[in-house]
Amino acid sequence: MISLDRVSKSYRTLDGRHVVLADVSAVFPDGRNIGIMGANGSGKSTLIRLLAGSELPDRGRISRDCRVSFPLGFGGTFHGELSGHENVAFLARIYGEDVRRVLRFVDEFSELGEYFRMPVNTYSSGMRAKLAFGASLAMNFDVYLIDEVTVVGDAQFQERCRAAFESRIRHADVIMVSHSFTTIQGYCDAAAILEGGRLTMFDELDDAIEVYRMMMGITEPAVEDRAG
Repeated sequence: MISLDRVSKSYRTLDGRHVVLADVSAVFPDGRNIGIMGANGSGKSTLIRLLAGSELPDRGRISRDCRVSFPLGFGGTFHGELSGHENVAFLARIYGEDVRRVLRFVDEFSELGEYFRMPVNTYSSGMRAKLAFGASLAMNFDVYLIDEVTVVGDAQFQERCRAAFESRIRHADVIMVSHSFTTIQGYCDAAAILEGGRLTMFDELDDAIEVYRMMMGITEPAVEDRAG
């Protein structure tokens, strides 16, 4: 379970202070896969970083009684001047994993070849995503945080990612940011809407999608085909 107790977070922009969370209290319970929806700029990625602990709130407390992944899709996971190999070894030590096993898994899974031992700042965005996928899937977490991951690689690599991820989440929960209703419906059974500094939790996924559609003026059908 991850809980927020009167959490506030904002940051400075050219147009003034942008509020992501305003004195928000909420619970992300065990056993639920939760999709986070919100307009561009509402702060969904910031919320994911707060849940991970990679960014701190201005006020309030975030409690975790589970093993939470780093944000999959979050570029800040890696230090650009270190190689993929060095970054992954560092992550494995932080999470108390067998370093050799994790390095071997990521090296084989990511298919980066010689780039695995080159600085991450020489990687394309797709290569960074492959490294992030591999590093996340190499370790076992209770909750996986997913931040609008872009599909990368060829069809075969995409299928390997999907199969490996679905294998992990049979025994773990997901908190996912996505603009795709199909993706959220395929992985989630509950949802939250982030808007104007408020985080509204919904037990029923379809209720959240319907409210979000009305907020955004979306006229497509509320319920899309579920992913298999």
